Amino acid sequence: MLRPRRPDEHFAAEAAAAREAGWTVALVDHDGLAAGAADAAVARVPAGDGAVYRGWMLGADRYAAMARALAGRGVTLRTGPEQYRRAHELPGWAAQLAGFTPDTTWTSGADRAAFDEARAALGEGPAVLRDWTKSMKHYWDEAVYVPQLGDAAAAWRVASRLRELRGDEFTGGFVLRRFERFTGAEVRTWWVRGECRLVSAHPDSPDELPPAGPDLAAITPVIAGLGLPFVTVDLALRADGVWRVIEVGDGQVSDRPVSTTAEVFVAAVGDRILT
Repeated sequence: MLRPRRPDEHFAAEAAAAREAGWTVALVDHDGLAAGAADAAVARVPAGDGAVYRGWMLGADRYAAMARALAGRGVTLRTGPEQYRRAHELPGWAAQLAGFTPDTTWTSGADRAAFDEARAALGEGPAVLRDWTKSMKHYWDEAVYVPQLGDAAAAWRVASRLRELRGDEFTGGFVLRRFERFTGAEVRTWWVRGECRLVSAHPDSPDELPPAGPDLAAITPVIAGLGLPFVTVDLALRADGVWRVIEVGDGQVSDRPVSTTAEVFVAAVGDRILT
């Protein structure tokens, strides 16, 4: 915000690496996008070309507004608004990944009746809770972990706390996922047009580099079948030795772990993402 002609420090290394690789790099004003001023926010983007957004997370509606503003300048985002929403919001991908990810139910909205219906559909046992885009993992005991789905009052207390903590950023509805026990850190995989281009550590554990696995053979056709141009898929090894999908996200707003250099990242995804 204080240096509007320079990329945010968090993304500066990627901007430099992209320029070095021959990409045209233009700045958008994220604060302006978040505030609903999309036309002004994209005013520095050169007219008439394809583009990939790389920056902080945007709500799906704000992303759509950015896409419209860019289209007015003759610029087409390689990830369209509907594709962004499907990658960014859990209902866009969870059903297709059934069998590879913990059993999941969700609501539209935050009312108690819908929550209880989703809770009952998942059955008994422990679960974890989030909304369509984000959990409050740093509030595990009070806003994430549901020890027993059959305890309606206790489960609703967790849901109410999640709703309170998310505030105006609460998105879509509640998501309940069956609790599974995992070993080791998560792995972040980066996919361009259904092909895994990079396996990295997860940003939350950047020093815990991925093992020789995971074996992606079974999941590759499923990810390709999503039809999404640029996504991340986070995986973790379940206690029984089975790799499980924890999260799918739009690659444009997925964080890069510091243990993966900007140059490696750009080289991995850049030769296909804009072609």
